[in-house]
Amino acid sequence: MIQRIQSIYLLLASIVSGGLIFVFDLWENFKKEIYAIELFFKEDFTLKVIPVLFIVSAIISLITIFLYKDRKFQFVIGRIVILINLFLLGLLIYVSLTLPGEISISEKGIGMFLPILVILLVVLANKAIKKDEDLVKSVDRLR
Repeated sequence: MIQRIQSIYLLLASIVSGGLIFVFDLWENFKKEIYAIELFFKEDFTLKVIPVLFIVSAIISLITIFLYKDRKFQFVIGRIVILINLFLLGLLIYVSLTLPGEISISEKGIGMFLPILVILLVVLANKAIKKDEDLVKSVDRLR
């Protein structure tokens, strides 16, 4: 059942969360673009959490694709991915507002909006999972 639409949404969410963090920058600091993977080498703990949350979100989204036999559990895991990305979005907003030298940092990168895209894709996947679950319940009712 890999060919279902929710599997495509979850695969896209995994690609966005795990792959595009290497392509799009989070912010620009003194004319140097800062990517999420570079934050592993920073001293601040809150900065180290950001790439970890991106990768955890990607891995869980990818694992969720293969849980198609248990749709209710797949739906719950989708909600957990949404919560992880909401926390990640809040952390990114907090970090962008408290960066030192904010006067010289005038550009925020498109990478800060990746959690919003992941949330949107997982919500669409959960909607499709709910639709499948309702269809199975309606067929069971007719028996």
